[in-house]
Amino acid sequence: MTLTVCVGSSGSGNMRPYIVVSKIPNFDPTDLPFWEIYENEGVADHIKAGGTLAGKFTQGLSGGQRKLLLFELVCQRTRNQKDLLIALDEPFSGVTDDFVPFIKDRLHDLKKKHNIVLVTNDHVETLTDMANNTITVSAVDRSIVRINEREVNREKAILALALGERYTYASSGPDFKFFFDVEVLSGSLLQILYFAIVTFSLYLATFWDSNEENAPLVLIAGSIIAFFNINPYLLSLVEWRNSMLEESEALVHSSANMNRVLKVILTMSVIFVLSVVEFGVVNAVIDGLFLEFRYWLAMLCDSASLTLPLTVQIVGSSPFLLMVFASTTFSPGAGVPVLKELRYLFPRFYWWCIVPEVQNLMEGCPPDNVIPLYLVLSAFVGVFILCFILGIGRVKTGFHRNKRENKREEMLDDEFEELQSNMYGEKALRRLRGNGSSSADETQNNENDENL
Repeated sequence: MTLTVCVGSSGSGNMRPYIVVSKIPNFDPTDLPFWEIYENEGVADHIKAGGTLAGKFTQGLSGGQRKLLLFELVCQRTRNQKDLLIALDEPFSGVTDDFVPFIKDRLHDLKKKHNIVLVTNDHVETLTDMANNTITVSAVDRSIVRINEREVNREKAILALALGERYTYASSGPDFKFFFDVEVLSGSLLQILYFAIVTFSLYLATFWDSNEENAPLVLIAGSIIAFFNINPYLLSLVEWRNSMLEESEALVHSSANMNRVLKVILTMSVIFVLSVVEFGVVNAVIDGLFLEFRYWLAMLCDSASLTLPLTVQIVGSSPFLLMVFASTTFSPGAGVPVLKELRYLFPRFYWWCIVPEVQNLMEGCPPDNVIPLYLVLSAFVGVFILCFILGIGRVKTGFHRNKRENKREEMLDDEFEELQSNMYGEKALRRLRGNGSSSADETQNNENDENL
């Protein structure tokens, strides 16, 4: 196979600091260089947060060590497959000279089975001596690149590089355990636990033995506390999503979609638990006035409506402010005509319709028997809006994909075939055209790879 070096700007990947190296599924960290030295010195036992490759958490690793870890992870993940296109971005950046021979040996092993595209601004001479092809990218004009001293349109060069089989990696039990270790046992959920204990304890002390006429105040206070317990966690989902996607590209995770689904389930579970706690403490301070199921349902739907992924990730705490300004939360029945009609979009409105001392002040409440239905529907209004926006996005994505495909077809000319043939050889070109290859050709190609 081949090794292609792209000489250009440097860059690096990302990995969350609380990931435990030894718990990454289907990964053997003892293959990392100097592992035995670190373990024999007892560093892993004496440094709680890491500090070397033998450390427990990635937060103790330097940038170069973290990059070396991800590089070795890619090598192990692709060991039992072949004909992949593996893109490596600055594997030497931040790595000391002691580790350079290790990386070179791994690159030699990788290109026996795969096509390698390596972007670098370090050790250029060493890598170009190893490479079959060299692509030079200018910092001034990036529309044109040089492939083996031949000027080529940048988009056509990228398309010509894109040759390889689909990577396959099935999820397994260790992957689910890894998600549990990283997402459930991480510090963020523990912070919610500690904060909930403190805030709800203060709530109990403040509102203990409340009178029934103070029920609205008690309910509002409980819902505000529940909201601010979960809100920091939800605001961190944007950073989590970006980090998780980068880790998936580095093959840390088996599936980005699987992690998204599990994270949604985990988030909804946290909201569910907080609503149960809120239900319990509210009834504790006001002598069980709200012990009916519909009150708990109202609390759950109210929390869900304020913590929708779309609004939380884009405008922070705006769901809470919208609830204050548009749902008649603090002044039932008040508001400017037309604007006040927005109250029907919030579960808090239907919640007030069942609260003693308040329900008689509400305007336009539906019959009691359909209030639970309205609670659920209003709680998921944001989900419906999100699905609609995603649907529009898919239509736009399909439109742009068709444009890209048409543009791609225009670039598949004689120059493109010649370029790809020069980089990958006739065998790769025949595979691209769907003609296959003989076993003799494959044997010859393997022999050629050994000689590179």
